[in-house]
Amino acid sequence: MPDELTYVDHAATTPLRPEARTAMLPWLGERFGNPSGAHRVARAARQAVDEARDVVAEVVGCRPGDVVFTSGGTEADNLAVRGVHAARPGRVLCSAVEHEAVLQPVAHVGGTTVPVDERGVVDLEALDASLGAGATLVSVMAANNEVGTVQPIDAVVEVVRRRAPAAAVHTDAVQATAWLPLPELVAGADLVSLSSHKVGGPQGVGALVVRQGTPLRAVALGGGQERELRSGTHDVAGIVGFAAALRQVLATRDATAARVRALRDRLADGLVAAVPGAVETGAPRDGRLPGALHLCLPGVESESLLFLLDEDGVCASAASACASGAQQASHVLAAMGVPAEQARGALRLSLGWTTTAADVDRSLRAVPRAVARLREVTV
Repeated sequence: MPDELTYVDHAATTPLRPEARTAMLPWLGERFGNPSGAHRVARAARQAVDEARDVVAEVVGCRPGDVVFTSGGTEADNLAVRGVHAARPGRVLCSAVEHEAVLQPVAHVGGTTVPVDERGVVDLEALDASLGAGATLVSVMAANNEVGTVQPIDAVVEVVRRRAPAAAVHTDAVQATAWLPLPELVAGADLVSLSSHKVGGPQGVGALVVRQGTPLRAVALGGGQERELRSGTHDVAGIVGFAAALRQVLATRDATAARVRALRDRLADGLVAAVPGAVETGAPRDGRLPGALHLCLPGVESESLLFLLDEDGVCASAASACASGAQQASHVLAAMGVPAEQARGALRLSLGWTTTAADVDRSLRAVPRAVARLREVTV
């Protein structure tokens, strides 16, 4: 086993920030109130949740009352799609490269997908042609979880407002939150999904921003928490940790993005030079998230490559990490027109707030070495 571990799978989850851990600890012990209660212990918990709500609102650029806490990005996406459809049944559309947490609910309510170009950017002309009477929701993610492509949400909103003014716009900003200023990026969106563990907070917490006037019906019924939009006892410790992580994002985002972008570019340049035939996938680098690097490597298969990298102490992935570890064909690459033969050698290296130059150095050694071993076997 390698002595050092190189973690380049931040798009799947990113390490807990020390500030989040510190903020959570009291709520895992002596502070334990249920925010729905009336006594002082409960009121203290409710105050902590409300203070966290203020932080989320600042990050997104919305009113604190617009913030609905959830168990994560998947629940937030489901609530957005299924909740809008339940409140106002009609045609639901999403881009073809959405996370499964959007694609599956859209399919469940009989919705359709809109194509993307070779960069992974939604086809605005196709969206325009698909809209019209009866459309009630359009969902386009702020940034893709596999290739990192950033979507033109402002342009999407403009098309929807012009062609289907009664339709709501939802954007999954789970991947974008750590890297991009959301008040600018998602200003026109009616619903915005976020996830704690993608920004250095704990797993199992997220939020859906529901701007005032957006039609939405609860999916989970029970205690009537979160303005009766999401029932269930609040995970106070998780919510507090989420807010602490977001505060760090606000304080360090620009510097971290610049540092990580430089590391990503060095890693990309080095691997393209060292691995014959390697192709960078997705939008040009200035159109992707700073930490996103996706490659297609001919002559290898992702599953075998990831096995060798793991043996060498490099933790990476091929696509989304939401299939119980299974490597499946990427619907994102297929939608972008990447040939199946090329997509078989997909490799996603996603950098984050803890990534160092040493991580890049070890990746630059490990990936070419693993590819060479696999190509020797197949010759």
